[in-house]
Amino acid sequence: MSSASARCCPECDGRLHRERTETICGSCGLVVSEDAIDRGPEWRSFAADEADPRRTGAPLTRSRHDRGLSTEIGYATRLKGRKRRRVARMRRHHNRAKIGSKTERNRVYAFTEIRRLIGALQLPDHVRDRACVLFESAQNEDLLRGRSIEGFAAAAVYATCRADAISRTVAEVVAHAKATRAELKAAYDALNRELGLPTGPIDPREYLARFATELDLPAAVERRARDLAGEAAERGLVSGRNPAGVAAACLYTAADEVDHAITQRRVAAVADVTPVTLRSTYYDLTDD
Repeated sequence: MSSASARCCPECDGRLHRERTETICGSCGLVVSEDAIDRGPEWRSFAADEADPRRTGAPLTRSRHDRGLSTEIGYATRLKGRKRRRVARMRRHHNRAKIGSKTERNRVYAFTEIRRLIGALQLPDHVRDRACVLFESAQNEDLLRGRSIEGFAAAAVYATCRADAISRTVAEVVAHAKATRAELKAAYDALNRELGLPTGPIDPREYLARFATELDLPAAVERRARDLAGEAAERGLVSGRNPAGVAAACLYTAADEVDHAITQRRVAAVADVTPVTLRSTYYDLTDD
């Protein structure tokens, strides 16, 4: 084969280009050749430092009690008999030895609970890391004495969401947590009182997309509710009120304007507020 034909597609004479391990025709899409050998670099560059390539290991993480530096003994299915029992014994002793104190044991348990909550609530990784750092700060300040570890883990997640203006209600966190609402609120009050959390009110518009999806409302209703939430903020109707309740009232008002049948009780239940709370904002929104 000549050099000219090697650069052209044998079917349509189109131009060839390479994508990963395949040589493909740009005109007809024919895969001319395939090379299964990865000829790229054998090192990785993690997001934390793009200019510092690493050949082994994962990036450090604050969601582990040891920052992810400890060795993990994996599970090999090909080991049999005495060797398999010996590796299992080594793994068991290793897991016991890498936790040196009761404080570390509590931290491991709390970080595991935080990671579980983050997955259940579908929150980003940066919330997970910051929640773990917040729990560690509470532990260093000796705030856990006489209080529930599960409550502080849930409170750390909720407080991080509040600090980052991420719309998650107490009821949503409690629904997935192992702690009760009272345990979460007691831990959150301790965090806010002793550590001075940078929390503020959440914009009601942050709740609209999730609430509209749960209520199966059309996009036009959500758009109108977003305009109503902006008007409520300009008129000072948001101050001192539950932002989830304001969002629910905006959605109900928007649905009522387009004659979309939905009850106040159903909207209030999704927002975890009472119908009375919804009605008070609804009357203010519709009061000319």
